Amino acid sequence: MEATAEEDAPGPRSGARQRKFRQAAFVYLHVGVLYEAAVYVFWRQGLLPEGRGPVWVWLLAGAVIVTLVFWGLWVKESAWLARIIWALGLFRLPALIEGAFASGTGSAIDPAFYLTALVVVLINLGMLARAGWDL
Repeated sequence: MEATAEEDAPGPRSGARQRKFRQAAFVYLHVGVLYEAAVYVFWRQGLLPEGRGPVWVWLLAGAVIVTLVFWGLWVKESAWLARIIWALGLFRLPALIEGAFASGTGSAIDPAFYLTALVVVLINLGMLARAGWDL
């Protein structure tokens, strides 16, 4: 019997299912790399809020999270992980939409940054949905 994204139990894996999870893992990895790079650049530009601790702690935490999610998608092919990460990704959308379309001209960050991030996050959400719900 062929395993589907509905099942997280070990068993025979289909090539199509495995390909969806691997694609989702790599897209998530690239989103993580972009976020890490953005944090670094914002830190260098002095755009991060003060008082939240050293930036290296946040960069390390982000790298750990990206690594664990990548492993969960690539190795475990966990449909539930894909669904959870997809749902959490939805919470990014309002801030990205506001930054891309509703921010004033006095913002230190160009709206094009938010628009680009919005496109990247939507692609990521699409890949996670393909893997999580076997679309």
